Amino acid sequence: MSGSALAQDATSTTPVPSPTAPAAAQDDPNTVIVTATRREENLQDVPIAITAITTKTLDDLQVNQFEDYAKLVPSLSFRSGGSGGSASGPGTTNVYFRGVASGENGNHSASLPSVGTYLDEQPITTISGALDVHVFDIARIEALAGPQGTLYGASSQAGTVRIITNKPDTRSTYGEANLELNKVAHGGWGYSGEAFVNSPLSDSAAIRAVGWYRRDAGYIDNIAGTLTFPTSGITIDNDDLAEEDYNDVKTYGGRVALRAELNENWTVTPSLMGQKQIANGSFAEERGLGELETMQFNPERTDDRWLQAALTIEGKLGNFDVTYAGSLLRRRVDSEVDYADYGYFYDALYGYGSYFYDNDDNLVSPNQYIQAIDRYRKMSQELRFTSPSDKPIRLVGGLFYQRQKHNIRQDYIIDDIADPLVVAGTESDIWLTQQLRVDRDYAAFGELTYDVTPTLSVTAGGRFYKYDNSLVGFFGYSDGYSSGTGVAACFGPARVEGSPCTNVDKRTKDSGFIHRLNATWTPNADTLFYATWSRGFRPGGINRRGTLPPYQPDYITNYEAGTKLTLDGGRIRLNAAVYQLDWDDIQLSFLGANGLTEIRNAGNARIRGAEFDFYYRPMAGLTFNAGAAVNYGKLTKDFCKIANDAFDCTIDADLDGSGVAGDQDNEINETLAPAGTRLPMTARFKGSARARYEWNVSDMKAHVQLAASHEGSRTRDVRTFAQPIYGRMDAYTEVDASTGLKFGPWTTELYVKNLFDSRGVTSKALQCAEGTCGDPDGVTAIGGKVYSTVIRPRTIGLRFGRTF
Repeated sequence: MSGSALAQDATSTTPVPSPTAPAAAQDDPNTVIVTATRREENLQDVPIAITAITTKTLDDLQVNQFEDYAKLVPSLSFRSGGSGGSASGPGTTNVYFRGVASGENGNHSASLPSVGTYLDEQPITTISGALDVHVFDIARIEALAGPQGTLYGASSQAGTVRIITNKPDTRSTYGEANLELNKVAHGGWGYSGEAFVNSPLSDSAAIRAVGWYRRDAGYIDNIAGTLTFPTSGITIDNDDLAEEDYNDVKTYGGRVALRAELNENWTVTPSLMGQKQIANGSFAEERGLGELETMQFNPERTDDRWLQAALTIEGKLGNFDVTYAGSLLRRRVDSEVDYADYGYFYDALYGYGSYFYDNDDNLVSPNQYIQAIDRYRKMSQELRFTSPSDKPIRLVGGLFYQRQKHNIRQDYIIDDIADPLVVAGTESDIWLTQQLRVDRDYAAFGELTYDVTPTLSVTAGGRFYKYDNSLVGFFGYSDGYSSGTGVAACFGPARVEGSPCTNVDKRTKDSGFIHRLNATWTPNADTLFYATWSRGFRPGGINRRGTLPPYQPDYITNYEAGTKLTLDGGRIRLNAAVYQLDWDDIQLSFLGANGLTEIRNAGNARIRGAEFDFYYRPMAGLTFNAGAAVNYGKLTKDFCKIANDAFDCTIDADLDGSGVAGDQDNEINETLAPAGTRLPMTARFKGSARARYEWNVSDMKAHVQLAASHEGSRTRDVRTFAQPIYGRMDAYTEVDASTGLKFGPWTTELYVKNLFDSRGVTSKALQCAEGTCGDPDGVTAIGGKVYSTVIRPRTIGLRFGRTF
């Protein structure tokens, strides 16, 4: 097993530790309690590859959001920003574990994420990705690497991230408040305020309320410029949008939870959490311009708001623990996206500008922009039974149900076009996407552990699953613009409100079984060895382009062995694992014709790697933490544009049912990447290290801290032709430092993140297909327009806090 507590102790910064932690753990600074296996256990006793980041570490490292803690998890990588070109930013992150990434380029509704995210007991992974939860008053974050499908289901194909909140406490009233001011190099000023209060209502009930407001300063400049469309000679400018530091973000929200002990056996915890995040501008620098510069010609903005109501009921039936966890999540994302590149390159390369005219037959500017509304609704329910942990045979089992809806509206707008070109029911849409996607998941799961001997245990687990996914609605042009797509391809009246008619109505369903087998040997209390054979899956789904067939599930089989060592009375902990992942029927998403996402099952891959975590406390007050992961992932079979059982990319397909394979452009197969091609988005080496020293100064406590994280070079895309268009994402190292004082209930801290102002790239994107907006042959005067999302420049901040 691999795992490490990235903390010096297991206690919270609050005066009273969480009542859910066993008393022994509260008294032992070398113990961190986790619930990754659905039981409360010492981290060092859990046979899962897990990294646990406690409240203290989150506070010590000024962790506010996902990107802050992602660099602490060696096997985790991510891609910042959606693929809608330059409009990348918060709330659009794709998360990966152990290199399970194909470089997906899904700009709307695509494959489900391969990593599941949970807030306490409830899943918060929506169809397009997880919520960007502000990190404050969090008990710990658990990162579980490798397939977790047995206990956590479909969206945990490659791993799971669990955000565990501090629960209401009936023992006393206490709280905390923090204020922060910071300055971003090459950018503006940011600030934040956050607070929580815990208050008993009686001997058996308590309430806990949390609130936050944060402004992250911008650092990308939208510089002034012009763009001339070749066909019409029309020139547009962005004078009214040019602005320095225009990608600022405001995040505010709150959480309230009530904990009521009905009797000595049953506890009810309802909670409500909501957040609104407004992100302006682009978070990517544009190739061909200066550092931290872009040139966008249309407004860019994202308004992401969500609200989750959750209910957890815990109790006992006989000697079994019973847990019910239910939640209802609503999320709405309003966005504006620049799409001028799309209009320019299709005009420059193919003369599309000649098709856009007004009611007087005069050519108009092909400048294009997107206004979108994505509405999500997610309902999940789980009923779980857990047998006593002190018995030689232990069981965890339960039932799970989940229903997700994604109501998609994307208006692709060209101003002033003639009435026949406008999609009916819109003001000036050249293209409309109005669709409703529904994903349904059902499962029965269980794991049984048997102590063969006092030192050897075996675990067998499985999950029977069924999914049922559908997509209905409209996509495309008006029948006055296209005679073969959009309205012209409709086969029925509108079934989704806001659409002119229906041209896609498909459904796919399947069922199956995945397993987990584990053997754990603990020759003594400080040593653990384990071996695991497990499997994870991701459901199939419907392509938004209705002429394409549904895509099928993809699967990961994991072979893993590891050890966990606790030495020198707990002053040293070393955890390591080696693994092999076989990834079959990979779901590859890419931008096809008209910039529309297409998803295919194509090719297989194998990932071999190793990871370790190390903790050392050589003396009182001084600690070292280090972790690293090495991943070698490559295709084991050719990546074909169109999936086929033989993986022979020369075999064309009959997708339209005409009886003739290859009679349409989208039926012609080809090799996108040959066997042996490296998988994208994950570095072969990722590592982090931290040293912290705390000492007493009179009646105060001081500290200094230095942390560094390194991300190796990565490719952006698995497809051979696309790699040179994007270029490599170079390796980078980020160094953070801080110092501070604690005096009584007061704390003050001065920190600097990204000390050496590294310009690390986390993602690259285009506004349309690589062969068009990438302009690989250099046909257009301005070449390709690639956008690189970079990490936040050097940020210096000052924090003040008080507990009460």
